[in-house]
Amino acid sequence: MLHVSRRDAMSDANIILRVNSIEVIYNHVILVLKGVSFSVPEGGIVALLGGNGAGKTTTLRAVSNLLRGERGEVTKGTIELRDERIEALTPAQLVKRGVIQVMEGRHCFAHLSIEDNLLTGTYTRTDGKAAIAETLDKVYTYFPRLKTRRSSQAAYTSGGEQQMCAIGRALMANPRMVLLDEPSMGLAPQIVDEVFTIVKDLNQNEGVTFLLAEQNTNMALRYADFGYILENGRVVMEGAATELANNEDVKEFYLGLSSAGRKSFRDVKHYRRRKRWLS
Repeated sequence: MLHVSRRDAMSDANIILRVNSIEVIYNHVILVLKGVSFSVPEGGIVALLGGNGAGKTTTLRAVSNLLRGERGEVTKGTIELRDERIEALTPAQLVKRGVIQVMEGRHCFAHLSIEDNLLTGTYTRTDGKAAIAETLDKVYTYFPRLKTRRSSQAAYTSGGEQQMCAIGRALMANPRMVLLDEPSMGLAPQIVDEVFTIVKDLNQNEGVTFLLAEQNTNMALRYADFGYILENGRVVMEGAATELANNEDVKEFYLGLSSAGRKSFRDVKHYRRRKRWLS
């Protein structure tokens, strides 16, 4: 059986984030998340997978408290960062606690240079110019392309460079956990591979924890440690990334390895196994 319990895969002692049976409603009537639960170990890379509309972005926004800007709210369940309830915290307060989100679509400041964009990520820091300069040098070490383009206006850089800038800007806040929303969107395959390689290096060398939402299941499972597959606002499968990548249902439904095309778990007889995956 595929299912690997979170307690088997991750020690309770090193869990940095716990999301417990949350429900999210938009505009007071639209139920988007329906009891989503997952855990993120400190120093790990966890992927939220699934097609468009599965609830991945909403889940990240629930964690980073960006739902209010979209007229959404967590109506049930709890979200804990290092055993502290964080649903009532502002995004700025979460950044000070070391959690920052890189939004889907990059959202660089088009009129600013690459370096000025990076420096906007330091607004919550109070450790002085020398420490910020050290972090900037580190970002340029991981993203040498940004150093080359440091004085270029962001509007005139490539999509890949803007994605690197968005991740680098998040790193300038000196976070312990980064939420990445669709980092591969709109990028050429070789740039996607470059971005994910840097994410893995940051994870291994700097100890940054990553929670990423990604439609590119194949790429995400190559770099993540653990994955959760969402469909229609629910977690329908979870497991170690290597096990998910080798699972026949995942190959058929999400990796495009079926001649019949992508299906929903609800459309096939395998859907009955879902009770075992969620047990």
